[in-house]
Amino acid sequence: MKLCSATGARGANRARRLLHLSEGLAGEIAVDAGVLEAPTLPAARRYTGVLYDHLDLATLPAAERRRADDHVVILSGLWGAVRPGDAIPPYRLSMDVTLPRIGKLTAHWRAPLARALPEPALVVDCRSASYQQAWKPPAGSTVLTVRVFSVAPDGSRKVISHMAKATRGDVARALLTRADGAGRDAGTPEDVAQVARAAGLECELVAPAKHGGAWTLDVLLEQPE
Repeated sequence: MKLCSATGARGANRARRLLHLSEGLAGEIAVDAGVLEAPTLPAARRYTGVLYDHLDLATLPAAERRRADDHVVILSGLWGAVRPGDAIPPYRLSMDVTLPRIGKLTAHWRAPLARALPEPALVVDCRSASYQQAWKPPAGSTVLTVRVFSVAPDGSRKVISHMAKATRGDVARALLTRADGAGRDAGTPEDVAQVARAAGLECELVAPAKHGGAWTLDVLLEQPE
């Protein structure tokens, strides 16, 4: 089985459109085609990008790496969900892709993820929108969504994207290293906010508007004048 079979310019262009790849990333089609024979790396080293750069799982001390394996779940368009220590090959498949005979991956993975992922006491949600559509924490979970805003000198706020990923990585790393110094895992939204503040982040904790709704941790980044 291959993620895609592309021969000739027409096939390559079709595969590129299906996978939402720019022309500069067309080489990823060959990576996907060879996914079953490719060498593997732990997910902690395989995934890259600004969030993973700031989370920097590979440099955590041994105890914190074990904590990451227990508590961190990475959603994947190809694998559904992986732990940092899971060995996976290189691939390119975003969760917002729609594949022939499979359909939209957010819908494809919804039922398997609901069965596979345990019900945690607290979910600190650092996912982007399409990955949030693939899995909804079960009833009874306490969900804390991390949002990031830039704050202008006049106090107005604007949602940001690139730095949001970096900041979510910072929050996740602080939780793994328990930056509050209390020597325990965060168990409540208030604990998470305390850890984030101890890590030097300015943030506001917002309670859900209705019972059973998600909490939000709004991290505020000062916008240069």
